[in-house]
Amino acid sequence: MLDPSSSEEESEEVLEEERREVLVVANSSQRSHPAAPRELGRQGDGGGAARPASPSPSVRSEGREEQERLQKEESDKRLRLQLYTFIARCIAYPFNAKQPTDMARRQQKLNKQQLQVVKERFQAFLNGETQIVADEAFCNAVRSYYEVFLKSDRVARMVHSGGCSASDFRDVFKKNIEKRVRSLPEIDGLSKETVLSSWIAKYDAIYRGEEDLYKQSNRMALSAVSELILSKEQLYEMFQQILSIKKLEHQLIYNACQLDNADEQAAQIRRELDGRLQQADQMAKERKYPKFVAKEMEQMYIEELRSSVNLLMANLESLPVSKGGPEYKLQKLKRSQNCAFLDIGDENDVQLSKSDVVLSFTLEIVIMEVQGLKSLAPNRIVYCTMEVEGGEKLQTDQAEASRPQWGTQGDFTTTHPRPVVKVKLFTESTGVLALEDKELGRVVLYPTSNSSKSPELHKMVVPKNSQDSDLRIKLAVRMDKPPHMKHCGYLYALGQKVWKRWKKRYFVLVQVSQYTFAMCSYREKKSEPQELMQLEGYTVDYTAPHSGLQGGQMFFNAVKEGDTVIFASDDEQDRILWVQAMYRATGQSYKPIPASQAQKMNPKGSNIHIDLTQTADRAQKHGMDEFISANPCKFDHATLFRVLQRQTLDHRLNDSYSCLGWFSPGQVFVLDEYCARYGVRGCHRHLCYLNELMEHSENGAVIDPTLLHYSFAFCASHVHGNRPDGIGTVTIEEKERFEDIKERLASLLENQISHFRYCFPFGRPEGALKATLSLLERVLMKDIATPIPAEDVKKVVRKCLEKAALINYTRLTDYAKIEDTLNQAPPSVKLEEVIHLAELCIEVLQQNEEHHSEAFAWWPDLLAEHAEKFWSLFTVDMDSALEAQPPDSWDSFPLFQLLNNFLRNDSLLCNGKFHKHLQEIFVPLVIRYIDLMESSIAQSLHRGLEQESWQPVNNGSATSEDLFWKLDALQMFVFDLHWPEPEFAHHLEQRLKLMAGDMIEACVKRTRIAFELKLQKTSKSTDLRIPSSVCTMFNVLVDAKKQTAKLCILDGGQEFANQWQQYHSKIDDLIEETVKEVISLLVSKFIAVLESVLSKLSRYDEGTFFSSILSFTVKAAAKYVDVPKPGMDLADTYIMFVRQNQDILRDKINEEMYIERLFDQWYSSSMKVICMWLADRLDLQLHIYQLKTLIRIVKKTYRDFRLQGVLEGTLNSKTYDTIHSRLTVEEATVSVSDGSGLQGITMKDSDEEEG
Repeated sequence: MLDPSSSEEESEEVLEEERREVLVVANSSQRSHPAAPRELGRQGDGGGAARPASPSPSVRSEGREEQERLQKEESDKRLRLQLYTFIARCIAYPFNAKQPTDMARRQQKLNKQQLQVVKERFQAFLNGETQIVADEAFCNAVRSYYEVFLKSDRVARMVHSGGCSASDFRDVFKKNIEKRVRSLPEIDGLSKETVLSSWIAKYDAIYRGEEDLYKQSNRMALSAVSELILSKEQLYEMFQQILSIKKLEHQLIYNACQLDNADEQAAQIRRELDGRLQQADQMAKERKYPKFVAKEMEQMYIEELRSSVNLLMANLESLPVSKGGPEYKLQKLKRSQNCAFLDIGDENDVQLSKSDVVLSFTLEIVIMEVQGLKSLAPNRIVYCTMEVEGGEKLQTDQAEASRPQWGTQGDFTTTHPRPVVKVKLFTESTGVLALEDKELGRVVLYPTSNSSKSPELHKMVVPKNSQDSDLRIKLAVRMDKPPHMKHCGYLYALGQKVWKRWKKRYFVLVQVSQYTFAMCSYREKKSEPQELMQLEGYTVDYTAPHSGLQGGQMFFNAVKEGDTVIFASDDEQDRILWVQAMYRATGQSYKPIPASQAQKMNPKGSNIHIDLTQTADRAQKHGMDEFISANPCKFDHATLFRVLQRQTLDHRLNDSYSCLGWFSPGQVFVLDEYCARYGVRGCHRHLCYLNELMEHSENGAVIDPTLLHYSFAFCASHVHGNRPDGIGTVTIEEKERFEDIKERLASLLENQISHFRYCFPFGRPEGALKATLSLLERVLMKDIATPIPAEDVKKVVRKCLEKAALINYTRLTDYAKIEDTLNQAPPSVKLEEVIHLAELCIEVLQQNEEHHSEAFAWWPDLLAEHAEKFWSLFTVDMDSALEAQPPDSWDSFPLFQLLNNFLRNDSLLCNGKFHKHLQEIFVPLVIRYIDLMESSIAQSLHRGLEQESWQPVNNGSATSEDLFWKLDALQMFVFDLHWPEPEFAHHLEQRLKLMAGDMIEACVKRTRIAFELKLQKTSKSTDLRIPSSVCTMFNVLVDAKKQTAKLCILDGGQEFANQWQQYHSKIDDLIEETVKEVISLLVSKFIAVLESVLSKLSRYDEGTFFSSILSFTVKAAAKYVDVPKPGMDLADTYIMFVRQNQDILRDKINEEMYIERLFDQWYSSSMKVICMWLADRLDLQLHIYQLKTLIRIVKKTYRDFRLQGVLEGTLNSKTYDTIHSRLTVEEATVSVSDGSGLQGITMKDSDEEEG
């Protein structure tokens, strides 16, 4: 925003220059300014050779500067007063323009203090110092808005320039939260529109703070009214401020110009238009034309001048005749839609008929009281009647004769300029046979519009023999003055065509339309005039008395070619009023001056002495009269308008609205009216407007490019002959100025596009950048009809965006203060700063995408080129920081991930120039990192297995968990890199999968060896309990199989998938085979224990020496003591061994499938061993103790493995059936020979046995 003091100084300088161009001496009769003679005197003294030297050069120069300053101030003041005089007339009586009601409403602008208050309110909310309840998501949105938008220096700059309003702040927040809310998951019963509405309401509450909402709404309402429609008084006050006019000066101009007199203003317009026609005729006669681009435009220019004046005349003629004054509202004006131009010359030939000038009057008769009524008894009833002759009759209320007072008003309408009013006084007749009331008196009045309106006493005419000889009635007759009646009264008249006899008549000056007036003489009780004379073409002036005419004291006449009408009034004041009224009606340029005033204005030879005070007053009045009486046709209104528009725009940009260069409706109205009334060419107006807007834009103000586009398009259309306002002539000056402004505007637009982040921060004003690009395309067109090739526009925009990349990056590095850090800081700090700078760069490009991509939608590739250029500048700093890093340092990978995650998601930047450069830098680092990690993992695996204690850790051992975690972390690290180049990404994935396979294979093999060694060291007796380390090894194999599916499966094409499947199958087969071997080893161990039990039972085989000794010993001992059952301890010990190992395996091993497979094999192998043991003894009868032990072992084994989930098909195998049959037969045999020998142990299903 321009500083007020500087703008005033600049405006004063321009005003001084333009004043010299504008001010022209109106006519020789105008009084020169009092300062002029002194200035001339000084100049004359300065030209003399005998002038003495100044005392010193400094004193002389100071005196000259002071003199020039005073002259400048004086001339500036004169210019502003003259301009304000013209503007005041436009406001007082507009007939071309109206205040537009369809303009976009402008919002109140924010200032720096208000911005600070808003920041504090949002900071208070974030600190929890407000009562506004909000969830975490809303707080995050507000925090982002506060950090990114409110604290931005670009926002502060926009506020300082005056182009920011509260609505802009709200729109930015709304746009931000819409993106956030759309990304949130759906919530049942709560729509996202509801969330948005709630958040906006909370934002409004934070923004307003503790303000009184009622006061705010009132303030906004008043602001809206003042922004839309202004009254005349408000318009006067506005332009007093714009032109620095004092209130006293306005009052002097207002009164002297008679701005409240609509007739005077309409007459002034008619005189101005007549003067413009004469000026056009004189120009055509003298052939003094402006310089046009084509010779044939000279005659066209004259026709355009005449047509424009005729259009103004038609507009004026279309206005209804009105009284004027405060009742005349601006809103009543309507622009004429009549396309035909009014030809005043032809209208003179159309004679008015008497019926065209019939007037309508309203009379108010108020009867107050009657005085002198003495002949009636006090209680008699009296009343009055009133009538306008030719109309209806009205009656007052009844009153007693002792107090004849009424105050009754009667309203009448008549078409008679000289009506006859009759008022009669009656008393009620008391006689029975009386038919009519008795008339006590009457009065007949002849009112006119000039008659007194106040109540007066009138002597009544009484009947003969009446006792009330001095009867008077007090009444008032008010006859209005219709709008069409401009003046009325009695005059003597004598003419050649009308009023051919010198006699006194009642005249009425009637305005039929804005350009048609008639002098009409009327008789009493007549609606139509007796005679009339149209005033078109007449010139009225004061004249000396005519000695041959009797009657009338003060003379004046109306003269026209071939006709002269002499008028006379009875007094000087009446003559002045008649001449002024007729002067306004005729539209003559000559202003009549009474002889007495003319003598005072030219006092040579006069001995009249004037009081000093009167002289001073007259001088002040005459000083204003210089501006009032100045002929508008003698001024250069094009230059005057330039001053007016500049001052108005300065005022507009400094008011409280964020106008962006748009005038308010009231300002548009006055400027439109001024241009139309004083003939300012539309092209000149818009060229000046463009010039002013560009100056303000260059000085930092925010100007709407749509406004620039509108004015430029108008000028371009005019210069290329398309007649946007119907004007076909084009001056050389207009064309040259247009070309200069076109070049200047192109430069301005290119600069704005290059600084788009700072000229249009956060996309504000909304759509401005897009409009700027559209305007640039229009400006680059060579002419209005030939569109510029798209490639040429693209070339210019590309150049601007290249500059924008350098500007944006330079300002970003200045903001981050990174230059010193990259030069002096240690490598780690350099890397941190580059990562921070990368975050800022990404934020800048994201903001560009969010707020400006729509404007560049025509050229998305250019925005990508801009981003590549931006990143190329970042590359220099990034390479410098990376080169400073020590070898085998992996701290730079977050930088790659940050940049790559942004670039790979942008379709235009993915695998672009910068992206490829980034990959080239990090490819060696990634390969080196993987190599080192592979070596480290292999060494860690080797050392870990050598020192492994096989204590259970999670799903395996410490070594296996560490291995799988490292392999997974390495793969996730590479995956999180999201390498953009598919071939290298596939190579990395394949390598890591192969490495994982090799590592898992080595782990499985080493575990298998350790398992076998550990199992060999365990006992083969029923005391065997599987160690937890053995289970841990088994779990390592199980976990390896699971991790293989995760770490070794590779996604790829069909052909590659087949090849990889073969490799993956080898690993799976290896693990599967190893698991089978481990299960076999475990089962073998369990079977070895069973075989040791059976070998103990073999001692009781029939026919052996040991069997005989055992049987004899037991029988002998049984006679004396209770001998334990032989074989039951052995069976129970084995059953306990089986059960406890089942529980250990079930508890320690993680994979159910392998447990079931182990139990299946264990059960099947156990049954086979028992079956084979029995088969070896087919020819022998089992010893009773062998039988009892086997029955218990078989039955318990069957039940335990069934409880562990072994399937029925496995449990009831042929082997089990064979064992079951043999043992059943043996049981039956023993039962026959020794029924109590089994002691209840049987192969039959029974729950009575001990568990």
